[in-house]
Amino acid sequence: MTVDTPQPQPWILPPETNQQLDWAELVLVDLSKWDQPGGKQELAETLKHGSSHDGFWAVTNSGISEEEIFEIFAYGKHFFDDYTLEQKRAVEVDFASGNYFGYKPIANKALFGTEVRDNLETFNIAKFTLDGRFSQYHANDFIQNHQRKLEHISRKAFGVADKLLRLFALILELDEDYFVSRHLYDDPSDDSLRYIKYTPRTAEDDAQVENIWSRAHTDFGTLTLLFNQVVAGLQIKLSTGEWKYVKPVLGGIICNVGDTLNFWSGGYFKTTIHRVVRPPQDQIDAPRIGAFYFVRPGDNAEIEVAPLPLLKRLGLYRETKPIGGTEYVRKRVQDYHNREGYEKRNEAKFRVGEFEINDGFD
Repeated sequence: MTVDTPQPQPWILPPETNQQLDWAELVLVDLSKWDQPGGKQELAETLKHGSSHDGFWAVTNSGISEEEIFEIFAYGKHFFDDYTLEQKRAVEVDFASGNYFGYKPIANKALFGTEVRDNLETFNIAKFTLDGRFSQYHANDFIQNHQRKLEHISRKAFGVADKLLRLFALILELDEDYFVSRHLYDDPSDDSLRYIKYTPRTAEDDAQVENIWSRAHTDFGTLTLLFNQVVAGLQIKLSTGEWKYVKPVLGGIICNVGDTLNFWSGGYFKTTIHRVVRPPQDQIDAPRIGAFYFVRPGDNAEIEVAPLPLLKRLGLYRETKPIGGTEYVRKRVQDYHNREGYEKRNEAKFRVGEFEINDGFD
């Protein structure tokens, strides 16, 4: 007897908040200009502003339609709501080894020395490479049931990242393929399509942890793509020290710089400090599901400050001993997540080789 595979229900976009929030101004990178005469150069100039200041911007006309973004969220909700805990845990993350592929349930970890617990579950889906090298991380019912669609989403998101990586190279006066060659989809790397879900806590519990749902951090890889998130809560820390909310861009993708791109550019591209806080009261019961694509450097990519005339002119170049891309990411994941609880880490530093990043923020 044939058993029908459960299918996701259509995604219903939650209403935007009516509260007046202090929104950050986002640079908009309109990829419809890509093939126009001089389009790449114009886009590079636009991206240069966003990525070299606060490290956050939004991509529009990415080639992924609003309807497709709704479908991406529908699959995330389907995973969290329609699969059993046993099915989800068929492949579980192994933070002890720095491996973030698979499912992370809501952890029984205390926050900031209180009795308040973590409220986040995540699901990280490895790439679908031609040689199937990540197939061991695809061995759960959800991926087996929807592999064709999930691979389509994964590769299409990577196609957007590919264009941004080319623009980064142009900004630094590099060959257009410089970063792309270090981030090939079918090469081994810790790239992932990630779904997250927050379960709301009581207002009293949130007050004990300063309304923090995800503590301030930078991302560990090269580039992060966040599909349009309507439920407010994401905040970025500006170079002025102010925290501001990130306003949703319908049909858009919110992007930010990660640690390794910051290293390659000698700090020219700013690693984005961000956090998630309790949503406004008129959205507190809305499903806060997130969908991301995380771009990580390949196993064979060596991270060093690129020896570029531009960086030398700006005084940003220093000779460095290279570190491996996957080596850095896995050590960072291990250090950040393999802990008994989540404490405040103001002024903490994380270092691999000659590369150091702040790991704690007010």
